[in-house]
Amino acid sequence: MSEAPRSGAQALVNTLVDSGVDVCFANPGTSEMHFLAALDNPRMKSVLCLYEGVCTGAADGWYRMKDTPASTLLHLGPGLANGLSNIHNAKRASSGMVNIVGEHSALHLKYDPPLTSDIEGLARPLSHWVRRAESSATIAWDTAAAVAKASEHPGQIATLILPGDTAWKDAGEAVTPKPVAAVRPAPDAACVEQVAKVLRSGEPVLLILGNKATRGRALELAGKVAAGTGCRLGSQFFTARIERGAGRTPLERIPYAVPLGQAFLKDFRHIVTLETKEPVAFFSYPDKPSLLKAPGTVVHPLVEEHEDSTAALEMLIDALGLKDTPGLVQERIEASAPSGALNPETIAHALSAALPENAILVDESLTTGRQTMGLTMGARPHDLINNMGGSIGYGTPVATGASLACPDRRTFCMVGDGSAMYTIQSLWTQAREGLPVTTIIFANNQYAILKAEYANMGAGTPGPQAMAMIDIDRPTIDWVAMARSMGVPGVQVSTAEDFHREMARSAEMDGPCLIEVKLY
Repeated sequence: MSEAPRSGAQALVNTLVDSGVDVCFANPGTSEMHFLAALDNPRMKSVLCLYEGVCTGAADGWYRMKDTPASTLLHLGPGLANGLSNIHNAKRASSGMVNIVGEHSALHLKYDPPLTSDIEGLARPLSHWVRRAESSATIAWDTAAAVAKASEHPGQIATLILPGDTAWKDAGEAVTPKPVAAVRPAPDAACVEQVAKVLRSGEPVLLILGNKATRGRALELAGKVAAGTGCRLGSQFFTARIERGAGRTPLERIPYAVPLGQAFLKDFRHIVTLETKEPVAFFSYPDKPSLLKAPGTVVHPLVEEHEDSTAALEMLIDALGLKDTPGLVQERIEASAPSGALNPETIAHALSAALPENAILVDESLTTGRQTMGLTMGARPHDLINNMGGSIGYGTPVATGASLACPDRRTFCMVGDGSAMYTIQSLWTQAREGLPVTTIIFANNQYAILKAEYANMGAGTPGPQAMAMIDIDRPTIDWVAMARSMGVPGVQVSTAEDFHREMARSAEMDGPCLIEVKLY
């Protein structure tokens, strides 16, 4: 008996899995029904998200914890457009992902149906690679090429457009290229020697670590360099993922606010960068600079974004003769359970006391977290994930993807109430998948970050109409009721002791929960 014909959609899904992409965050539509049928594959984990921005944000979170790309399924141009904000964030975080975007069949497109759009035009500004599948016979090759691109270092955004007829037609025999492992080159030896010379000079030096340099062996080696030379180690205010806490090499976070960032950097004569660039202000402010370093400070790029930080630091340690030097290690700071009013300090103490070992902490608390995170360095070892791109609504989707990638670890997502409203549908997916995610909503019923930025911009005193655009009260959002409506148990707290208690309780739970932190 001959085998049933294999559709282009089946070839696509099989090639994804064969290439190591075994999860798809999907929000399908009519044009993707054959792809949806192909997802009925025991080797592929398919996850339904109720908004495309949750799909793309979850794929970002998956990559940050796995270092391998996930796939998404998006419905035509408008579906891709709905996912673009978190594709932007993923691109800035160097997260690889493969976006499968449905399209009308070639014969149908000529009639200009309502959902026709320029998908390539939408995809190109935020994708490193865009291809329209022209034939079901070549779809396996197209898919393998997309995965190969997404798997490069740094991670890349690959977008494959799937016309309906390409999905449903016979793909023929399975023929796919063999995957090629991505190679990360070491930096030039002369560059390493120049940095070694700078470190030997005795002048104040700051090493700023980014991307893969903020974890694993590279982070340990950076600690050796700091211990042996007296240089300091830092990170940008926003970093894709940092391994931090007790037992890890500590990194100082460059402050967000321009005056504070300038004050932090003013005494350094040299800045050495690894997989990142020199510190730049997040926005342009009247009468404030874009570059935060002091005049006369010299920037030395040690590791470019595509290079290998571990290899570079090993070369640097050899050049400095620091092979046997013990590295810097963050001590455990036992934080007692706080009590009283909720403020950045008591919130930090609650986090430090309650975070379990190997937790994942996703931070989108735009106002509260700025002061809190610096006070949690001595917590139990955990991973911290930040929003690299600044597009709001990344936190709960990224937490969803990170938790799916690491279901044996508790994920905590800290998010402001204004930001949470962008992608709160994530809670539904978390409930459906039974994910161990604690979502912490800091509810002050306003865009508090915008009040601060209003002052920073020198726009004067906001009038009643301006204040109405910052106030998100009237009506007040009931976060506990919203969470429960999507299958997630929730609780509201208004004191530090209650917040700590609920944090600790959630760490023992199997599934998702929500804590609304009322800030007055």
